[in-house]
Amino acid sequence: MAVDDILHTSHPLLHSNVAHANNNNKNINFVSLAKWVLKFTMWIVFLAWVALFFVIPTDFGSELYADWIGATNETLFGYTGSYLLLYSGPIIIIAFLAVPYLLISGEDQLQVQEKKTPRFRLWTFPVLVDGPLGVVSAAELIGIILFIVFVIWDVYVYTAVILGTLTDDMDPLDLCCFIMLRLGLHFGTIGLDCLAFLFLPVARGSILLRLIDIPFEQATRYHVWLGHLTMLLFTLHGLLYAIAWTIEGHILDEMFQWVDLGVSHFPGVISLAAGLLMWMTSLHPVRKKKFELFFYTHQLYVIFIVFLALHVGHFLFCVSAGGIFLFILDRFLRFCQSRKTVDIISIKCLPCGTMELMLSKPANLRYNALSFIFLQVRELSWLQWHPFSVSSSPLDGKYHLSVLIKVIGEWTKELRGNILNSSGANLHLRPQTKITASIEGPYGHELPYHLMYKNLILVAGGVGISPFLAILSDILHRTREGKPCLPRNILIVWAVKRSNELPLLSTNDMELICPFFLDKLNLEIHIFVTQESQPPLEEGQVQEATNSSPSVSNNYNSMSVLVGTGNNIWSGLYVISSTLGFVILLYLLDTFYINSYDISPWWYKGLLLLICMLASVFIFGGVVVGLWHLWERQNAAREACKDDRIMVEKMQHNEIVAHTDSCQQNLASSIKTYYGSRPDFKDIFGDISEKWGCVDVGVIVCGPPSLQTSVAKEIRSQNIKRQHHHPIFHFNSHSFDL
Repeated sequence: MAVDDILHTSHPLLHSNVAHANNNNKNINFVSLAKWVLKFTMWIVFLAWVALFFVIPTDFGSELYADWIGATNETLFGYTGSYLLLYSGPIIIIAFLAVPYLLISGEDQLQVQEKKTPRFRLWTFPVLVDGPLGVVSAAELIGIILFIVFVIWDVYVYTAVILGTLTDDMDPLDLCCFIMLRLGLHFGTIGLDCLAFLFLPVARGSILLRLIDIPFEQATRYHVWLGHLTMLLFTLHGLLYAIAWTIEGHILDEMFQWVDLGVSHFPGVISLAAGLLMWMTSLHPVRKKKFELFFYTHQLYVIFIVFLALHVGHFLFCVSAGGIFLFILDRFLRFCQSRKTVDIISIKCLPCGTMELMLSKPANLRYNALSFIFLQVRELSWLQWHPFSVSSSPLDGKYHLSVLIKVIGEWTKELRGNILNSSGANLHLRPQTKITASIEGPYGHELPYHLMYKNLILVAGGVGISPFLAILSDILHRTREGKPCLPRNILIVWAVKRSNELPLLSTNDMELICPFFLDKLNLEIHIFVTQESQPPLEEGQVQEATNSSPSVSNNYNSMSVLVGTGNNIWSGLYVISSTLGFVILLYLLDTFYINSYDISPWWYKGLLLLICMLASVFIFGGVVVGLWHLWERQNAAREACKDDRIMVEKMQHNEIVAHTDSCQQNLASSIKTYYGSRPDFKDIFGDISEKWGCVDVGVIVCGPPSLQTSVAKEIRSQNIKRQHHHPIFHFNSHSFDL
């Protein structure tokens, strides 16, 4: 009887477990199906949007375009709505669909399953390494070729149209002017098409960049390439018009022309002048030597956009309005986030001149080990923002984030001088150093891709070791806690100028994070000291770092979570509410003002369209940001006593500093230091090929362009000459060239 009772009672439990497992499987299948449907839909919309730009110049495209306008111009928003939906609608739709995609993905995105067989990937295979564009992957090269083909195709089609309209009885001078004016018009049209993509890469926390998992520092190069192409087209546009007007003898009249119906020339002259100033100061020689000049003149983008809207009017401005609207969304969110001051919990000044700042953050702020922040110190400048890689893992502490700052330029020198008071050879701390910091970010990869490779090679130059310290800390924490983490073989190649930079490696105590980590990880560190032929006499002596605890306000200000890479729900609500607000404001404006008062000037309608975009973000998006901020404050209030929390993490940080000696002793067997030489990547990668076998190897480079070029060139060579039993190397860079 007892046995029967056991059987009867165990059967429902068994049934319950099976049912629970079935429900989990159903949920997983439903999520996978939903993600597939959303991804497929977004790809269809994107490909259709790109195809639109190729098709429109043709006769077939012109017929479709006329049919579309005829079918939609009597709807709610008339011609403006037709243009807006055709050109800007697709990218807005993709942004809308990205919201549920990121929401249902959630933690499911961290898939760290090892690939059974190594394979090449377009994004990580360097193709061009020595050209003016830097290191270009196969995927990037495909994108560049598509844009070049697009421009050539449009020029060809428009030229054919122009030639088809010529007649034999035209005067040669009139013929020349006619061709230049028509070509100038079409170069401007192609430039507007490129402008539709120009602002997408520089929306730092953009939901689109998160969707395709391209961080801002990599997307910036696409903005640079597109910027050169766009300004070249706009310059040809203006130049051809200017030459034709000069030949006709009325250039001044045409340049200062401002009409109600049609395109106004004078706003275009102002917009082009602002664009040329930005373009000239963004060229590499100027940007490298006069970065502040480049930074300040680049703020002329406001003048460029406003007068472009006045120049082309509401119809043509719709071509690029989608990308500009998404940029405004991101810019407003950054503005709101950067208004908040952030406490600096502690500062450590290393002998090599590098500073380590520990910044306060809320527990719910998401970032990964390859993230970066933009830092402003108001005592130094209210306008300058400088990017720095995060040197701490999100698992180092819930309430702090660290960055390493090397003293290189004037701003960093002033920062160090504001922390320390130099007197002869000794450094004395200023009592209660006052620093008011503001933060934008953190930004970075949506996925911690350094966890996706079982085999890692990390190549750093100087302070480029900073993100790799975060990676090592992240891997060690995950290894200790049993969290998803693939890396098991790690090689660090670090090139420094002088040996006084070596203490940077000991800012994290690996043994303290994960005891006996060398039993679980195969870690090798090769250090190349390039400007010293032999170890210094004082090698082995520990140079103490100078620690400072700046004055912290009683409000305990931590970073704001108002950032695009933050809470997916709030980010999605912000995008959706702003977009719906734009539609509502456009309807109200069209119904109660434009139609009621018979407003007709193109330039004025273009200005009103731009004002609607701004107002929708400020009003409707601002409401969501306000609620988001209240939620943030309530969430912070529910956390544990902040005073105790900061002190605990500060003590933990000091403990890590105190354990530096033990870390150095345990790492001694893994570190090889070479003086007076540079890394020979041919030998390094050749040795790895024989040692690690047929596997995927993730290579991450953080350093100057010359270092990236050397590594990319060797990876390309190794992959092309690869034997079947050798690894496939995947190139990834983590560097700033702003």
